[in-house]
Amino acid sequence: MVHVDLHSVTQPVGIMRIMAAILTCMCFILVATAGYVSSPYWAWCMFTWCFCFFFTLCILILEFTTLSTKVPFAWDDFTAAFAMLAGLLCLSASIIYPIFFTCSICHRAIGASVVSWVCFAVYAGEVVITRLRPSGQTSGFLSTLPGIMKMLETFFACLIFMSLETGQYSGSPGLQWCVAVYSLCFIFALLISLLTLGQLTLRFPFSFDKLVIVYNVLAAVMYMTAMVIWPLYSFRNNKRPSNCSSPCPWDKLLVVTFMTIFNAIVYMLDSIYSVRLVFCVSRE
Repeated sequence: MVHVDLHSVTQPVGIMRIMAAILTCMCFILVATAGYVSSPYWAWCMFTWCFCFFFTLCILILEFTTLSTKVPFAWDDFTAAFAMLAGLLCLSASIIYPIFFTCSICHRAIGASVVSWVCFAVYAGEVVITRLRPSGQTSGFLSTLPGIMKMLETFFACLIFMSLETGQYSGSPGLQWCVAVYSLCFIFALLISLLTLGQLTLRFPFSFDKLVIVYNVLAAVMYMTAMVIWPLYSFRNNKRPSNCSSPCPWDKLLVVTFMTIFNAIVYMLDSIYSVRLVFCVSRE
């Protein structure tokens, strides 16, 4: 039976979620009225604000109606992880949108950029309050260090996919290998997160933790190859054009390079931590 829980929207976390829903909606409306721009970066920013608004509103509704107690996964883990992910998404949109789509007379774009930064601060505040609340820290997978690294891996992969263009890699086997690495690692990182969040890992007939270790090590090695191959093949005899418009295709190659390096570092740290967790800590 559904009950109404007024405390869920009057406590500090609930108030922050209401603010986040309003602010993300404001960003979406301001940018939509400013006009459509044919750019994957514009689409990413719009997706970010829509995604954050929709799921924040869903969380508010589910907690207000107490339906959150009936979901088949760890609800506190999910909300804590979503706040972290939404913060990352808003941070990326707050950086990307002003760089590519604002000007001195673009008042709506400037307003959307400012509101997006405020929205990032609200989500960051929610993360702080959630982690420091008196009832204790959330102990679910997505709010632990391995879970956070899995979110970072999928987040950086999304930024890579946003910057990729088919013409950049269609004629090069080396770059096609890099795209395959990005795609496979993204799919498996997302799958591991979903299986763990849904508490389905215990149904495997073998040790899921050791399977994750094998995946992490393999993904780290694959990303290390991409970290070398992508800039080698992308920038060989390919200098930045002097008349390159914004966002420039050459700049997108640079974004993919940096995101590849960042993700390779995260995968290496994830591998080291998972090996230590399973083979060292578990034997103590």
